[in-house]
Amino acid sequence: MASYAPEFLSLALIHFLAVVAPGPDFAITISQSVRHGRSAGIYTALGIGAGISVHVIYTILGIGALMHASTVLMNAARIIGALYICYLAVNLLRAQPAVADDSSDIQGKAENQTNGKSFSIGFFTNATNPKATLFFLAVFTTMVSATTPLSIQAGYGVWMCAVNASWFVIVALFFSNPKVRQSFLKTGYWFERCMGGLLLAFAMKLLWGMTS
Repeated sequence: MASYAPEFLSLALIHFLAVVAPGPDFAITISQSVRHGRSAGIYTALGIGAGISVHVIYTILGIGALMHASTVLMNAARIIGALYICYLAVNLLRAQPAVADDSSDIQGKAENQTNGKSFSIGFFTNATNPKATLFFLAVFTTMVSATTPLSIQAGYGVWMCAVNASWFVIVALFFSNPKVRQSFLKTGYWFERCMGGLLLAFAMKLLWGMTS
């Protein structure tokens, strides 16, 4: 195990820097936490962590290398991811101000969405995120040696899932704090609209890159 420590530490560091960089996962976690409360934010974060498993599985199975070699498959992944990000962007762009006058109103709003739906939103946001796809194609497949046992590679994947989930749980806990949430419910729709615009630009950039 010790012989794989340098490989793991390098991969873990780059992965962590990629995780904390704002992107679709960050935007949707904040939106869920503010709009629907702490439980929704946490389950969204757990879904994001679970979504990483999709990228881990296809990478370990060698499908990632196949996608990298096939323009058709890579473009298909880009299109699917871009369309889902467009869907998220439109929802954020349509955000409207919501007023919560007291803690009981805030708690009530948290019940408007099931935990299962929150989890699925987080899961599909990450599973279809082209940023995550490109990360695994560009980093995981080059930094992890082909001789590294599948069990070790699977361990890397579990670590990544846990780090993703943990980071976004922290984000959810912060933005679902009653005081923070109270403020965002009143003015945060502008933040959501800005994030929606950025996500839409990100999706358009992905699609534009296919034609250039």
